[in-house]
Amino acid sequence: MTVNPDLVGRRFVLAEPYLVGREHVRAFAAAVFASNPIHFDVEAARAAGYADVVAPTTYPAVLQDRGLQLLLADPMADFELKNVVHGDERFTYERPIVAGDELGAELEVTTVRAVRGNAMIQATTRLTDAAGELVVTAYATLVVGGEGAN
Repeated sequence: MTVNPDLVGRRFVLAEPYLVGREHVRAFAAAVFASNPIHFDVEAARAAGYADVVAPTTYPAVLQDRGLQLLLADPMADFELKNVVHGDERFTYERPIVAGDELGAELEVTTVRAVRGNAMIQATTRLTDAAGELVVTAYATLVVGGEGAN
């Protein structure tokens, strides 16, 4: 079995915007051991020039994961989650994410290739705000081994 190269160019859009919640930002910050008060305290965030608590830099992974789940549910993705590991992840920010943002997300599969008996899938996720402005671009590489590898 191989990873279908026709996945390249496939796009997966979240059905509705994601509202960034203050308590979710705080819980995420605690989970990743972020300690800056701007992640927890509204007044500290406002004193630093933000409208509300600021999401840690890896927070876009929450929305990126939702796009990846759509990819994995696509019948063209003929591999199982149990054969997938996350190979790489990075983010390019246009502005910070703050509580109260309504974000849309669109994931696009940009590359599928074989590497040493595995398949590598690269995907780019663009997060946009309610005005349609780009907020973050998230890049992920999935390594597919086992039965789904080339």
